[in-house]
Amino acid sequence: MLRFTLKGVFWRLGRKCERRKGEIIFWAGNGVFEDFCRFFSIMAKNMTIEEYYNKHKEENRLKTRHGRVEFTVAMKYIHQFIEILQAQNPNIKIADIGAGTGRYSVELANQGFDITAVELVKHNVEIMEKKHANVKIWSGDARSLHFLKDETFDLTIFFGPLYHLHGDEEKLKAFSEVKRITKKGGYIFAGYVMNDYSLLVYCFDQNRICDLKKAGRVDQNFHIVSPEDELYDYVRIDDLNRLNDQTGLKRVKIFSPDGPADFMRAQLNAMSEETFEEFINYVSLNAERPELLGAGSHIVDVLQKT
Repeated sequence: MLRFTLKGVFWRLGRKCERRKGEIIFWAGNGVFEDFCRFFSIMAKNMTIEEYYNKHKEENRLKTRHGRVEFTVAMKYIHQFIEILQAQNPNIKIADIGAGTGRYSVELANQGFDITAVELVKHNVEIMEKKHANVKIWSGDARSLHFLKDETFDLTIFFGPLYHLHGDEEKLKAFSEVKRITKKGGYIFAGYVMNDYSLLVYCFDQNRICDLKKAGRVDQNFHIVSPEDELYDYVRIDDLNRLNDQTGLKRVKIFSPDGPADFMRAQLNAMSEETFEEFINYVSLNAERPELLGAGSHIVDVLQKT
């Protein structure tokens, strides 16, 4: 038997426990400690995400110039697939899992689409609710969408959660749920944060690469190794291919929604509006070029449930 305490926290988890002077005494048999640690790790990570998004306002990010590039290009592709779906059924339903403050959900709802949004961070949910858009809003975790029925949505936007879920196991839990709620023949837009953008900007540019390699945070092949307490998990296209093999989802398109925009924040801000519009056009027209896919800060894998 194992005995451990949690100050200031009261968890039951269906196990024997007692409360004593502001602590919990939790008695764990075989396997229970591992279950508890896994549960605690998820809760702690969710708290880290909450803290981050309370401080760094997601509402503002997609309104910056580099954010506007990402939003505009992503919406172009979302509309492409909406048109494909509407050719079969004009009354499609869209889910936005990890909806943030509703930048995509609210825009699509204002265009008349049936939108359901799910968001983990309470602060983001509150902002979305204040917009009073015709969006069905749920507070929830992408790994447990039990409140949404099977085979409900024609198109599922899945941009935020995969940034923060570490390793294949956690990502596959979320994929299993997103796949479950998406109709057969429907599409999933899976968004990721790319390894090499982060490597260049946060490791080389900040002169941290040598220390990070020594600490095991960057491996010998220059793939970032994110510990559980790291906010983001960074991927390469090889990682996406491996996940797709395990999910059984079929890639129909892959694109970079922001291209070099995140590398050029200062330059974008200095551009005239006319030049900036041409930059958006450049990224939009080149978003699928294979030689440019891994260089942006984000990538979107468009997958079909067959």
